[in-house]
Amino acid sequence: MTTSTPVVIESPDVPGKKVSAATAAKRKLTSPWASLAAIVIAVLWTLPTFGLLVSSFRPERAIKTTGWWTFFSDPKVTFENYEAVFDPDSINLADFFLNSIVIALPAVIIPLCLASLAAYAFAWMRFPGKNFLFIVIFALQIVPLQVTLIPLLTLYVDMGIANTFWTLWLSHSAFALPLAIYILHNFIKEVPASLIEAARMDGAGHVAIFFRVLLPLLTPALAAFGIFQFLWVWNDLLVSLTFAGSPEISPITVQLSNLSGTRGTAWHLLSAGAFVSILVPVTVFLLLQRYFVRGLLAGSVKG
Repeated sequence: MTTSTPVVIESPDVPGKKVSAATAAKRKLTSPWASLAAIVIAVLWTLPTFGLLVSSFRPERAIKTTGWWTFFSDPKVTFENYEAVFDPDSINLADFFLNSIVIALPAVIIPLCLASLAAYAFAWMRFPGKNFLFIVIFALQIVPLQVTLIPLLTLYVDMGIANTFWTLWLSHSAFALPLAIYILHNFIKEVPASLIEAARMDGAGHVAIFFRVLLPLLTPALAAFGIFQFLWVWNDLLVSLTFAGSPEISPITVQLSNLSGTRGTAWHLLSAGAFVSILVPVTVFLLLQRYFVRGLLAGSVKG
């Protein structure tokens, strides 16, 4: 197995001193100015979410007459907003929250399973038309999903699965497959060929090589795309509005959209409902962000 030679450049701090490119990049990213910029961006990015949280606990009259920042000069806290959005006789956000979970989990697992198998086939298997088919899949990434909604809806009606969770699972999976295959293929292709050849010399076939050799190495890439896909499906509104024809299968984003349309002045309900909606994606990202970062760096393994 060969090893790559690190790139050496002149140190930006000490003229004439040679350091690796990775060391120079690390020094730039850890400079005080970079840290200050990161803090400013983090504060600006978090401030709207914090304002939403504060507003969700304020009384209706206070939300409609004053800004959320006035809470600190006149703190008044109420749980009536959350009681209203979870009222089973009114908005009943809990059922739509569960629908979002039921939709999101299979819509993440299905494309990950199919894309990982397809990526391995494109990377390490030989079959007629492989390159042409891969180009077609790559080109599907630029096709706007809006142009497929009506044909897919017609197809689902003809198949008799309209107004079921299957329409959402299949649609989200189909839209995610081109990008998933492309990302996982690039990662698998960077695995040293000697590793695959060693497994073949030991008598392993394609199934054994995929599950015993490559799948453990694929974990960061699978986790990164899984997080990305989960956030995309959870926050989706367009696909759900098109294929979720009944409240029984509608996700929380559809109910929030209806709430905004029918109660355009009920900001106290919208703030509470919106914060409930973002709890899961924010929690998932915070808990799994280290896997997301590792997945972004996936593919850097060199033979």
